[in-house]
Amino acid sequence: MAHATATVNGVIIAETDDYETVEGNIYFPPAAIKQEYFTPTDTHTVCGWKGTASYYTVDIGDGAPLTDAAWYYPEPMDAAANIKGYVAFYANKVDISS
Repeated sequence: MAHATATVNGVIIAETDDYETVEGNIYFPPAAIKQEYFTPTDTHTVCGWKGTASYYTVDIGDGAPLTDAAWYYPEPMDAAANIKGYVAFYANKVDISS
């Protein structure tokens, strides 16, 4: 598996060699994200097979926080149990390389 990195304006906010790919999105394990850049939001969405997603705002301290740029499934449905707590990012807000 390739190394995966998530960056915002050159700042690494997550990186790992152990991730899951679902529907074309890389999901980073909870230990791979740099918590200091993440703030939970009140946003939630529902996926028919993964369950209810929660969101984070990503803020690297540059004065331009990225609201709801990342999401995760704290209690996914059984079909998505492999991504419990894993974090994915919107490609139009965060640069992902693998």
